[in-house]
Amino acid sequence: MIKRTSFQKPVFFILITLLFGNTLLYGKDLPVAAKVYNKEIKKLSKQKSITKALAIIDELEPQTIKDLITLTEIPAPPFKEKVRAEKFSEMLKEAGAEKVWIDTEGNVIALKKGTEGSKVVALDAHMDTVFPEGTDVTVTQKGDTLYAPGIGDDTRGLSMIIAILKAIKRANVQTKADLLFIGTVGEEGLGDLRGVRHIFKNNELNIDSWISIDGGSIGRVNNAGLGSKRYKAVFKGKGGHSWGAFGLANPHHALGMAITEFTKNATAFTAQGPRTSFNIGRIGGGTSVNAIPFESWMEVDMRSASAERLKQIDQIFRTSMQQAVKKYNAAGVRDKVTLELVPIGDRPSGELPIETPLIQRAVAVSNFFGAKTKLTRGSTNANIPISMGIPAVTIGRGGKGGGAHSLGEWWLNKDGADAIKLALLLTVAEAGFVK
Repeated sequence: MIKRTSFQKPVFFILITLLFGNTLLYGKDLPVAAKVYNKEIKKLSKQKSITKALAIIDELEPQTIKDLITLTEIPAPPFKEKVRAEKFSEMLKEAGAEKVWIDTEGNVIALKKGTEGSKVVALDAHMDTVFPEGTDVTVTQKGDTLYAPGIGDDTRGLSMIIAILKAIKRANVQTKADLLFIGTVGEEGLGDLRGVRHIFKNNELNIDSWISIDGGSIGRVNNAGLGSKRYKAVFKGKGGHSWGAFGLANPHHALGMAITEFTKNATAFTAQGPRTSFNIGRIGGGTSVNAIPFESWMEVDMRSASAERLKQIDQIFRTSMQQAVKKYNAAGVRDKVTLELVPIGDRPSGELPIETPLIQRAVAVSNFFGAKTKLTRGSTNANIPISMGIPAVTIGRGGKGGGAHSLGEWWLNKDGADAIKLALLLTVAEAGFVK
């Protein structure tokens, strides 16, 4: 997380005022960019190659929808994104990328060289969906609305990236920085951001700025990462017949006691301080109604806007689990249950100040399109670079949509081209426009 002392912040605002002539970076209700960035975006939008690129995006609309449908109908369940990745790779090659490859984690990466190459700007959307293998992902259309699992989250983002690359190439837009167009794996659920983690593990691509497309309407400027901790708590025992082995330690009973203990302690903790949440999302185990189970498990999700609070509720969870097992085993049962805590997710928190140039540009370009700009906190691919202090933002995919993560997910192309144009302007501005 990028931090400043209370002394530094006022000084920075004074410098912004003197240099940019803008006394406030936050409006009364909406974030406001400094004048220098507003002017930059307006000037950029009038450049000959940019106006051509924006017009090409409009011309490409029918094909962009076809690309969206094609990719949506290629299943990309958790940890099985390979077939979609191969198709997305082909599309990027056809769009004019100078080099396209799939890395060892399964991420698709396409390169467009800049004139200087002293900086690297990445534009990303994730390829995976939350839907298990075997889900029917056929796209159906009712009126102007498209229906299919994953059509919005985040397949729409992939189709936008293809359109942006095509427009930049056909309009011969040149940038100082190298541009990377990326389709990542493992953003959802138990994927735990594995694709973007791999990219930034050693940052061998030398990425300086990261722009993710994920989420709803334009106007979203996600400059903060919502951290989370996730566990699978597994309680084990010998198991036996419900009558013949009655009195034997029962993992289900221990799990119930653990839920009660954790809920009590976590509720007290989350009642005050920076927003923090907890949820027991899945429970399983057992073989029959008349059998004492040999295993019982639950999956737990904890989130917080504060990295410190996330550590604290994580400790509360682990302590509660141990205390519950100890109490249960001392409650007169025969034999005992054991506990294994398996980490299944760890997303870091972080926040970039609005003064960050990438965030300023995102606000400026959002305002340029007349969107209701809002700074947000979310759990997206941008969490990883944000936590490392690398400029990163998540922006919306536009149009209108709903039912994300459900079989009834839908998307309507209402001014959807504006989101593509917004992403193009932001990417080119951050990369340094040449011609």
